[in-house]
Amino acid sequence: MKKNEFIKNLIAGAFVLAGVLLIVIFIATIGKNKGFARPKFQVEVLYGNIGGLVEGAPVRLSGVTVGSVGDISFLPEQTKGRRVKVILNVFSEFKKQFEKNLVFEIKTEGILGEKLVEISILEGGENIDLAQPINGVDPLDIQDMAKVFSIAAESFANTSDSLSSIDMVELTNVMTESSRALITTAEVVNEITDDIQEMTRKTRRLINRIEQKVIEGNLFRVF
Repeated sequence: MKKNEFIKNLIAGAFVLAGVLLIVIFIATIGKNKGFARPKFQVEVLYGNIGGLVEGAPVRLSGVTVGSVGDISFLPEQTKGRRVKVILNVFSEFKKQFEKNLVFEIKTEGILGEKLVEISILEGGENIDLAQPINGVDPLDIQDMAKVFSIAAESFANTSDSLSSIDMVELTNVMTESSRALITTAEVVNEITDDIQEMTRKTRRLINRIEQKVIEGNLFRVF
């Protein structure tokens, strides 16, 4: 009886041990895929509004996943319109790529609207200083866009009303008179230009004759 109980306990212990081992293997595999064991460095980025960005969201450089969002917190004081600090955990193997002029934007991915940090490389300019907080670019706010379109539509409507209230016949007459005045002015300018050109030609001929007399040594015979 005791032997049977020992065998049962042994089998149960083996199952438990196997289950724990599978869990450890699973966690190690997930951790490897997520880069938990890979060395990282941190980048501090400041935003005014993160638009629903959460910890663990991917960080991508030119479309390549280079890390994840490690921490999100509020700043003690608002700085240049920015009130949220985001810590990015970036794999150390990509540190060379961060020695450039970079822009940190929050973008939306997929049909569920998941947020991520997308980093773009700018040509020229100064390289970013990883030791200092970096000013990021806030995500596009649909409500703000709606306000902008609303204001633009209202302005367009006001412009249309203003145009419709103008007497088109009177406007045409004014434009016609203006065109005639411009044509007359252009004709006068052309006449003055022709006179100046004629005077220039005569002056040039006189100077050429004087130069020729000087060369021949009989300048005073002209007078």
